[in-house]
Amino acid sequence: MMKSKADEEDYWNSSKYNAFTFDDADDELSALKETKKAVNSIGPLLAEDDEEDWERVSWSGEPVGSISWSVKEMAASNQRADKEPAFPKISTETPSLSKSQSGISLSSLFKGKPKGGNLQTFNDVLGDSSLRLYTPELRKPKSEYKDLVSDWSAEETVQRLQQGKGVTLEKFRSLQDKLLLLDLAVAAHDGNAITAVLIYLKRTLCKEVLFRELESRQTALRHFIHYLTESREQRLLLELLRALGRTEEAALLQYKDYKNIADENKRRDFLKSCLSLQFGGEDGNHVQDHYTLLERQIIIEAADRKAEREGKQEVFQKFPRKASILNMPLITTLYYCCFYHYNEPEGTFSSPLNVRQTFKISEKQYFTTALAARAKLKNWADVDAMFNSRNWLGFSKKKSPLSFQRVVDILQKNSAPTRVLQEYVGLVSDAELRIGLAQKHKCHDIVINTYRDMKDRQQLAEYRKKVERGSAEERKIDELLSNQQIRWKN
Repeated sequence: MMKSKADEEDYWNSSKYNAFTFDDADDELSALKETKKAVNSIGPLLAEDDEEDWERVSWSGEPVGSISWSVKEMAASNQRADKEPAFPKISTETPSLSKSQSGISLSSLFKGKPKGGNLQTFNDVLGDSSLRLYTPELRKPKSEYKDLVSDWSAEETVQRLQQGKGVTLEKFRSLQDKLLLLDLAVAAHDGNAITAVLIYLKRTLCKEVLFRELESRQTALRHFIHYLTESREQRLLLELLRALGRTEEAALLQYKDYKNIADENKRRDFLKSCLSLQFGGEDGNHVQDHYTLLERQIIIEAADRKAEREGKQEVFQKFPRKASILNMPLITTLYYCCFYHYNEPEGTFSSPLNVRQTFKISEKQYFTTALAARAKLKNWADVDAMFNSRNWLGFSKKKSPLSFQRVVDILQKNSAPTRVLQEYVGLVSDAELRIGLAQKHKCHDIVINTYRDMKDRQQLAEYRKKVERGSAEERKIDELLSNQQIRWKN
């Protein structure tokens, strides 16, 4: 609704502001009064502390130093660092201006004139060298930033790899460029450079092309196989070996995966699947034996665990099992069977004779293992029976596939009594060695009888000083020394 002329005049007369007229355009006094009123209206807002610095704000209007301003500044600085080389750092610290020190009044801002002779205009303030912001230096020539823009040839790239400097290989996109880079790395005889290029080719080439090119580059191929082995990229390594026709190596590599299978039944099934792989030489027989051994161990373990739980066999009560037999080596399995199942018939899986026959264990190896197991049990009757043999005339004679010196060592380690040791020390053929073993294990009768057989009176008289006085050994030596029928050599 339009106001009447009287209402408009009444509004302008009642307002504290005068309506604009061209008549008073040059009236500076009127403008000065209006400016003073505006200053007085905002004065209380600025009068809290005359000495306090003005709050600084960023170009977006946010206070400098606030959380949002810090986050934006950090993000912006990261983007600038990624895109461009670093410029000389520009300080964001600008001297604070207080009302009392700035030399600028609001009236001078409105009018553009200094208030008196002591105030400065904006041009004067910004012209002050202490407040001047320095602009960044101009960008350096592109040649000086060659390291950052990646303008390297293949030769320069390989040299930088040798020097351990940072490089980017993304500019080498064609197959020809990539292979040239690989050939230069191989020619430089630098393993790190070769591996770095191979990793790039592995990431950017399909497997078929990579395998085909590596087949004609044996040095790079060896590095690549070593890299895949160290990084445990089993699947890719298997594909590479098969593509190269190296089926035996691929079979062995696949077989080694059994170590990663903890469950014995799953491991047995995995070993069974490996039997169809193309192993070379005796490797296939070893894998077959491994599968057969694990299958046998599973059967023995289940039966012994049940017998131990039910307490039916005395040997498990006297000598409780300390560990499971599963995944144990062949000789350990044989020792276990000799310890717990020595007298079982040959037809059972746990019989030591069955284990020996199945896995073709040599007589010496079987004898050593069985002797150690029976000696551990202190079953000297079984130990003695192992040495008994009969000739074609029916005479019994002690015979061993081991040297009797070795037999004495095994018995001594299992704490055999002196009477047992003495019997086998006496079977040592070499006289000097027999005397040494007898003295070590205090088998006095063996020493005395050996000196008698050697007719060495002096050594026998010397040994008399080492035996206990008044003992049976001393009396025996005295009888030999006084025997006139012995022809002593000294």
